[in-house]
Amino acid sequence: MNKQTILALILAHILLFVPYLSKCQSKKINHSSDSFIDSLMIEMSIEEKLGQLNLISTFVRTGPFANKRGAEKMKDGSAGNVFNLMGNSSSIQSKLELAEDTRLDIPFLSGLDIIHGFKTVFPVPLGMSCTWDTTLIEKTARVAAVEGSARGYNWTFSPMVDISRDPRWGRVMEGSGEDPYLGSKIAKAMVRGYQENDLTRPDAIMACVKHFALYGAAEAGRDYNVADMSLLTMYQNYLPPYKAAIDAGAGSVMVSFNEINGVPATANHWLLTDLLRDQWGFEGFVVTDYNAIQELIEHGVAADYKEAAELALAAGVDMDMVSEGFVAYLKQSLDQGKITKEQIDTAVRRVLEAKYKLGLFKDPYKDFDPQRADRVTLTPENKNVAKLAAQKSFVLLKNDRQVLPLNENSKIALVGPFADNRAEMLSSWSPLGDVENIISILEGLKKRNPNVIYAQGTQVNNDTLFNKKRKGEFDIAMQKKLVNEALHIANESDVIVAVLGESKEMSGEAKSRTDISIPECQVELLKALKVTGKPVVLLMMSGRPLTIENVLQYTDATLAIWRPGTEAGNAVANVLFGDYNPSGKLTMTFPRSVGQIPIYYNHKNTGRPYVEGGEENYLSNYLDERNSPLFPFGYGLSYTTFSYDDIVLSDSLMTTESSILKVNIKVTNTGDVAGEETVQLYLADPVASITRPVKELKKFHKVFLAPRESKNVNFEITTDDLKFYNASLEYNWEPGRFIIYIGGDSQSVQRAEFVWQK
Repeated sequence: MNKQTILALILAHILLFVPYLSKCQSKKINHSSDSFIDSLMIEMSIEEKLGQLNLISTFVRTGPFANKRGAEKMKDGSAGNVFNLMGNSSSIQSKLELAEDTRLDIPFLSGLDIIHGFKTVFPVPLGMSCTWDTTLIEKTARVAAVEGSARGYNWTFSPMVDISRDPRWGRVMEGSGEDPYLGSKIAKAMVRGYQENDLTRPDAIMACVKHFALYGAAEAGRDYNVADMSLLTMYQNYLPPYKAAIDAGAGSVMVSFNEINGVPATANHWLLTDLLRDQWGFEGFVVTDYNAIQELIEHGVAADYKEAAELALAAGVDMDMVSEGFVAYLKQSLDQGKITKEQIDTAVRRVLEAKYKLGLFKDPYKDFDPQRADRVTLTPENKNVAKLAAQKSFVLLKNDRQVLPLNENSKIALVGPFADNRAEMLSSWSPLGDVENIISILEGLKKRNPNVIYAQGTQVNNDTLFNKKRKGEFDIAMQKKLVNEALHIANESDVIVAVLGESKEMSGEAKSRTDISIPECQVELLKALKVTGKPVVLLMMSGRPLTIENVLQYTDATLAIWRPGTEAGNAVANVLFGDYNPSGKLTMTFPRSVGQIPIYYNHKNTGRPYVEGGEENYLSNYLDERNSPLFPFGYGLSYTTFSYDDIVLSDSLMTTESSILKVNIKVTNTGDVAGEETVQLYLADPVASITRPVKELKKFHKVFLAPRESKNVNFEITTDDLKFYNASLEYNWEPGRFIIYIGGDSQSVQRAEFVWQK
């Protein structure tokens, strides 16, 4: 074989290998992110680029290509990202491997709503926020990331950081309540837990902060509704948690359904570009919520599907969830000059950068490992975290005559439709929670006390409209039978434990309620139980604050347990029998009636403020209701009691901006049981250039005290704590008189004053 023949054969082999090199281009990682993505994008066709902006669900077929199966779209490159992959390990793997059938072999972002745990399920986020324990909250997000990543998910649509002052809105269960300071702390903790400051880790998943923005302020508490507010309210109260999540490094942002200043968020350039990117410096990618681009037509800002896609891209949306408007219309829009190549390329680059940061180009399946999944899922350690989280989330609302804790040998009548229902320990946002591993409340109590007898006692709801919407009906004869069974076991018991409240179908997305009381059939059961003369303990399950003032008269003790997750029964048993002293504090105000809503602690005064119990004429009050809430923000009882001494300040007059005001207060456990107290510090700025709230949470500290033990709790205040947004939206502080409040909730507080001059 001569030299020319050899060279020809070598050239032929090289030419045969070129397609393979092209296909594997996406797996090169020995360049910087910029150069790697530059090279990749040069090779991409417009169709391949638009595919990267398309996020599909395997559950449904929507948009212009509803006739094509999800697997087909993944295989032909028209869908570069997927969420809700379900099935066994081999099924999920086969879907992820479809990327290898595309020309450039670009890996998928694989997303899932991992909201409060994966297989190991923790309390709903509203319950978790009541722990006021950001270290524990971060740990729960870390456990969820470890479990979820091993099953093939590299992206979660969490944390939800929407501030809400309206418990009628069903999605309050998914957030952290009404306060921007606490909400910001929790947002940062969850992002750290998911991402671990290193997305290339095999057990890291990308966070997606949502819903940007103001979604929790939907008018009338009705989901998907308009949110309308001043810029001052927006900047001061609603935007901080989103900003905190961005500052913590969240890799993606999900757009909200509502409009802002008359423009739907999905088409809002001010929101997604001016604020998010130019002011806040966000460098990740923006994804819509479910089908939101198509919904711009119903909003009334787009005449058709194509225009809706153009508006979203121009506003700053990088990825289209489900509606498939980008992949269907943007090539045509580009040809017509309605959008630019630069706009498409910018969005594509952001998506590819996310995949690069996750390490998917190095190993598209780095997160997926069925063997690791078996080792890291539902471990004893994970279950212990779930149990601790549940215990710390419970809020003791009432405990007359120290009914709780119970004697472990008591004869207990356990009643209620949720007590022996494992699935009800979860929520509508725990799609892959392992029901078989859940400890029901009945199971948890019976492990500790064989003298527990159970009866269902009541149906869940007797509201005709609710049952009709849920394709059910209320059976009067059955209800009478259930109540009689409960009364029978109650009469033979020492104490009654009733597990009542909302079912998981009554809170969550699209589950707004105008009546947030416990259903009447359940209340009638409570009334009947109270007549027995036996102590009645209510374990209240819900995803929101409920109006329970009328219910409390029928209970001796009431414990809010939210939706407690995998270790529900064990956590409830530990608290009821006194192994764990409840320490949860409310993060949403409980109204007396729906007529008070919206109700929140950091409200402003009016020119005619009403003082409870004082003169009522021509002041800001109701004719038929008190102004005060049933339970205030920060409220929560304990099996012990705590006292607060006077506040001690290092100075009452501060004159240097760089100075630090030291604040000290002695807290004493005045009871006979060890317990944990969340010491809360609030600030008020009574005279400023604009009206200011009556108080704002600025610091908190958790302290554990043995019986009769005292500890000094120290805080430091700087001028950063005095800052607010003024009428020009400048974030600064103004000199003057300030008031410090410290206590165990937002109302029961000690007070001190100081002056800070410039």
